[in-house]
Amino acid sequence: MSVTLDLSRAAAPSAAASALVNLTGLTREGLREALIAADICPPEKARMRAAQVWRWIHHYGVTDFALMSDVAKETRAKLAEAFTLARPEIVERQVSRDGTRKWLIRTAPGIEIETVFIPDVGRAGALCVSSQVGCTLNCTFCHTGTQKLVRNLTAAEIVAQVQVARDDLGEWPSPKEDRRLSNIVFMGMGEPLYNLDNVADAIDIISDGEGIAISRRRITVSTSGVVPMIPELGERTGTMLAISLHATNDLLRDVLVPLNRKYPLDQLMAAIRAYPGLGNAKRVTFEYVMLKGVNDSPDEARALVKLIQGIPAKVNLIPFNPWPGTDYQCADWKTIEAFAAILNRAGYASPIRTPRGRDILAACGQLKSESEKIRASALRKAGQDAA
Repeated sequence: MSVTLDLSRAAAPSAAASALVNLTGLTREGLREALIAADICPPEKARMRAAQVWRWIHHYGVTDFALMSDVAKETRAKLAEAFTLARPEIVERQVSRDGTRKWLIRTAPGIEIETVFIPDVGRAGALCVSSQVGCTLNCTFCHTGTQKLVRNLTAAEIVAQVQVARDDLGEWPSPKEDRRLSNIVFMGMGEPLYNLDNVADAIDIISDGEGIAISRRRITVSTSGVVPMIPELGERTGTMLAISLHATNDLLRDVLVPLNRKYPLDQLMAAIRAYPGLGNAKRVTFEYVMLKGVNDSPDEARALVKLIQGIPAKVNLIPFNPWPGTDYQCADWKTIEAFAAILNRAGYASPIRTPRGRDILAACGQLKSESEKIRASALRKAGQDAA
């Protein structure tokens, strides 16, 4: 059996704790205002106190106010009465044979999300975070798209995914060097631009130099093409942009990415060209899933070169990751290599993404948190039956 499982559960927050405001999802200004409103400190001392609390939460990763040793005991007690730092419940933790880790996280009753750590991606390792529970886009090749949207995630729920990963990786306090989690990609469940306010706040928190301290240049937000929000994403976050493209003409993209019917390719490409700060040091990443007999021909490769001409870009070619119930198949490896060669000759870097975490349904397009997904018990039983 290729999958190892560790089903140890984090303690679920109590009902009382879950009713409290979780400080981990507040921006610096939001934290300052919350401390004033809760009468933790007067306005003239709020900025200093917020800086202390911020560092304990986001640099040291504490989950107990009692550990904030440079804060007076009575203040710590007041903080504990008014707020919480509780982590969400880890329902399931899986580790792939290739080292990929996936967590199924429950942040509230009925609210489950998946987040995935992929080693040896980016500078050291990338965390693929979710921005919604489910998705509205119904991309036909994507497992996540078969789960109906439940709701947007809050900034605290987005940041919590990073905290859970760093807890598991043992990366508190925030390392300056040799960190294993070096990059964040908003490529998990959901469409980030349909939850931009919370995504932007989470990015402000994650990128703060006195906290988790992951540079905005190492944070990538992927969109299926919510055209009106693309310039705003750049202006508000300064992050890298990725486009879930997958087709070079409207007829095919309407099928693969139904959002294209609302925002067709000409509008999408215009918005990409207008992305703030775009240049050789800040290239757009086009994601292109390779579907056998659908979008993998040499003609499609040449059409892709023409479509993105003049845009500082690279193209990630993604071998299709199968999931239960899909009719799509992955393009043959030689076909993918030939496709990449055409892009390379045109001057575009076109790495072929090595499938990671397929054995635990953690690869691109496989995330899903509904109860009908394959659960750990079923995987264990399958392993026992095969033994």
